[in-house]
Amino acid sequence: MIEFRDVNKKYPNGFEALKQINLTIEQGEFVAIIGLSGAGKSTLIRTINRMHDITGGTLTVNGTDVMTLQGKNLRSFRRNIGMIFQSFNLITRTTVIKNVLTAFVPELPWWRAAFGIFTKEEKLAALEALDKVGILDKAFVRADQLSGGQQQRVALARTLAQDPKIILADEPVASLDPVTAKQVMDDFLRINRDMKITVLLNIHHVDLALQYASRVVGIRAGEIVYDGPADQVDQEVLDSIYQAGRKEAV
Repeated sequence: MIEFRDVNKKYPNGFEALKQINLTIEQGEFVAIIGLSGAGKSTLIRTINRMHDITGGTLTVNGTDVMTLQGKNLRSFRRNIGMIFQSFNLITRTTVIKNVLTAFVPELPWWRAAFGIFTKEEKLAALEALDKVGILDKAFVRADQLSGGQQQRVALARTLAQDPKIILADEPVASLDPVTAKQVMDDFLRINRDMKITVLLNIHHVDLALQYASRVVGIRAGEIVYDGPADQVDQEVLDSIYQAGRKEAV
């Protein structure tokens, strides 16, 4: 369970990116966050794994106050939370399987990490993760020879290799064409349903948010203006989320 209680995020320049956020996400939910560019969607997601620190309120994940975590405890906490980015963040000049194996690096002894030494069990886990997203046949292909959609699936396989309880996705299909975007969203939905992994993503494509997510959170200028079932989002709700003429958060 992810719980935001009166959470604020203020940047050093004084700008408030998040304002009094109260939000609870249960384990196993598929939640889409929508809003204008700069409304605070990415900031909200990135506070969950401490990529950004909150500046007020309380944020807990499965009962742990994330702001109390440091060092080894923070690294261990992050192992349970996968992160998917728009830009894939792959090592493009090496093979797909080596990219997936990087999921294990934070937990390896320094000498294994330095020389890229992985156990048979770790290699099998990487191959299994690739199979789950339908690209096992690409395991020994260089990542830069894949399409954008295939590269995002490699990123997703790398996250699955961590065996996460939560997956955070920051505009995961923004750079993909409509057909490929739908394929990647199909992967997220299957992982959510079959593996019971919580999926929380922010997305510009409202149609995809409404088609795939069971719940939608709408953010405007750092504030939640809608939180409810995806099938209840109508034009009035969208107008309240995408209201023009307001200065938005970063």
